[in-house]
Amino acid sequence: MKPLQRLLFVIGPLGGLVLGGTVFFHHAEGWGYLDAYFFTVVTLSTVGYGNLVPITPLGKIATTIFIFVGLGIFALAVQQIGSAAHQRREEKRQRLIDDIHSQKREDDDKDPPA
Repeated sequence: MKPLQRLLFVIGPLGGLVLGGTVFFHHAEGWGYLDAYFFTVVTLSTVGYGNLVPITPLGKIATTIFIFVGLGIFALAVQQIGSAAHQRREEKRQRLIDDIHSQKREDDDKDPPA
C-alpha cells in the first residue's frame, strides 16, 4: 500500500472518530456542537485544557473509552503522516543522488581518455 493510501486509510477513521465524538458529546453532555468538537479534538490530541469536563456518568465512561480508542487511532495517524513525509524526503534524496551520478557519467563521457 502506498504512503498516501495508508494515510487516507487512517485519516478516514480519525475523521469518523472526531465526528462521532462530537455528536456523542453534543447529545450526552448537552454541549453545543462547537464545544463538543473542541472537547473531542482536545481529548484526542491529549492536550486536555480542562475547561470542558463530562458531568454525566455516561459521558465519563464514554470519555475513558474514547481516550483509549482515540489515542491509538490518533497516534497511528501521526505515525503515518511522519512516515509519508520521510518517504517523500528519501525519494527526493535518491533522485538528487541519481542526478549527480548521471551528471558525472555525462561529464566522464565528454572527457577524452588520457
